[in-house]
Amino acid sequence: MAATTQLSQDELKKQAAWKAVEYVKSGMVVGLGTGSTAAFAVDRIGQLLKEGKLKDIIGVPTSIRTYEQAKSLGIPLATLDSQPKLQVAIDGADEVDPNLDVVKGRGGALLREKMVEMASDIFVCIVDDSKMVTGLGGSKLAMPVEIVQFCHLYTLERLKNLPAVKGCTAKLRMDGDKPYVTDNHNFIVDLYFETPIQDSQAASKQILDLEGVVDHGLFLDMVDVCIIAGANGVEVKERPVPKKKH
Repeated sequence: MAATTQLSQDELKKQAAWKAVEYVKSGMVVGLGTGSTAAFAVDRIGQLLKEGKLKDIIGVPTSIRTYEQAKSLGIPLATLDSQPKLQVAIDGADEVDPNLDVVKGRGGALLREKMVEMASDIFVCIVDDSKMVTGLGGSKLAMPVEIVQFCHLYTLERLKNLPAVKGCTAKLRMDGDKPYVTDNHNFIVDLYFETPIQDSQAASKQILDLEGVVDHGLFLDMVDVCIIAGANGVEVKERPVPKKKH
């Protein structure tokens, strides 16, 4: 009997990323995600451009980190100001539920990611199978909320007392002994849940209704295709219910 090869998490991420890049065709404007999985997709796009297998691609990066990576690979870049309509965006996720709603932003780029991915005709989400959950918040890892710096402790207290996230723990994200600062010069409050969020839509609305909140890491009704790499290969899932048009 042949021995099975155990793939590392990075190898699984790379498999998902390379599969996602198959959605990219010459002449497209492409949203470039942020994070360890998305970085493999950016590398692949750069490689295909260098080999001449892709041409006339314009990338719209979702963070300074991705901008620097893409620039180093020779990918032509733009912003939503000059390229407001994208054909496809590729990005990772921190959690994916059965409806392909996701939590994103543990890398700190949630606002720019959401803006770019909302502007894309197709949002392709790439993950390894460790990111699959039965309900958002179910991993017990952070669900980030980007907030303004002004009176951030006041906003943190109000966040954790919202009815839709009742029982969560709210922590200001730190970078050493100082608050973590996003590319947009904001802070992040990470919400932690003992059990999955019961009503993600209600949580989204209540969080966004708070003064001082910029955006949150719940990406609802946004993913069109999710590519999941696991020990048994790569699985492609399409949203079971068509996403809402914004």
